[in-house]
Amino acid sequence: MPAIAPSSIRYIKLGSGGVFAPACLERGEIHLSYKEVPHDLCLAGNWDGVVDWFVKHGRKLGKARDATREIRDFYTLGPDCLWITFADGFLWWSFSEPVITWRGPGDPTQGARTRPTIGGWRNSSIGGRSLRMQGLTSKLTQVANYRQTICQVAHDAYLVRKINDVAEPIVAEAHAARQTLIDVATRMIAELHWADFEVLADLILARGGWQRVSVLGETMADIDLIIEQPTLGERATVQVKSRASQVVLDEHIEHFQRSGEKRTFFICHSPQGHLSVAGLHGVHLWTGDALAAITIKSGLFDWLVERVG
Repeated sequence: MPAIAPSSIRYIKLGSGGVFAPACLERGEIHLSYKEVPHDLCLAGNWDGVVDWFVKHGRKLGKARDATREIRDFYTLGPDCLWITFADGFLWWSFSEPVITWRGPGDPTQGARTRPTIGGWRNSSIGGRSLRMQGLTSKLTQVANYRQTICQVAHDAYLVRKINDVAEPIVAEAHAARQTLIDVATRMIAELHWADFEVLADLILARGGWQRVSVLGETMADIDLIIEQPTLGERATVQVKSRASQVVLDEHIEHFQRSGEKRTFFICHSPQGHLSVAGLHGVHLWTGDALAAITIKSGLFDWLVERVG
């Protein structure tokens, strides 16, 4: 779908505690309560009259104006306004036609007044990426703590970029820096003596919670290590090679399949040609950039610098 370019953005709380959210998301609607406020008064756009109505019913003038602003936004914002809400751990967004339907105050699971969305609510970006709240900055998600119902959204440019699948400039810069780090780590790993490379493999596995059962360097048939994961009760075999071809990898896989183990790691820093495990279950192939990325994630970049330097 095309990128969005809203003229305005509003957050809406779909009922107290999100009680309207199931109906809204299922029907593709936006609901607002204020069930006592006369619909005809709002439909006529008599906003001074709405303020007066609130004041006559006991609200202070400032609070009356705030409530009226929310209702006015609901009735008047056009189809180019982006509406967002939060439900079930996701950010949901939609556009909406300003067609207001009065449903009255009878049903506590829906608002007294509704307007239809254009194409329903979405909880993914235009490219299909899930918009989970845990993956969004708190600068945006904190709007869910808004005590009233409708408000403008701070960090609106960030929101639009997330929906449009546009990387944050600083994140794009970070990805570029990380790739440079991986490239350097890949070259450093290739410079390691075979003994240091075996130590690196052992350190990576240990930091992943794997414990050696066999002694490093104590070779069995096509196996350098036997490791276990005590919390999962799993065992695995490990083969560490400075250089290896697909033939060597295939031989290791054949031995693994005969061994009765459920998992194996084949770790090689300088493969001879492209290596592939063809989606075999339980076979982990770590080479090149992937191995370098795992090394960095394991906090071993400084260790690499010291060994190579």
